[in-house]
Amino acid sequence: MQQAKFSLTPGLSEFVASYAAYGFKDKSSMVQAALLRLKEEIERQELRESAEIYAAIYEEDADLQELTENAVAGWPE
Repeated sequence: MQQAKFSLTPGLSEFVASYAAYGFKDKSSMVQAALLRLKEEIERQELRESAEIYAAIYEEDADLQELTENAVAGWPE
């Protein structure tokens, strides 16, 4: 596993030092879980923003709406 060195504010350092109180086996697993959660949250936000962009494009593009309607014609409801 690759290692990284970084600095924490005193408050965050104290929080990470209490890793066992939150059910983590060590500081590393706590930081990894936090970073994974942040990564997933950022990816969800990017997906939401992408969906909003596509929805806006769809809303303004009559040709795209017609193409979509024709593509789903005959599909079960």
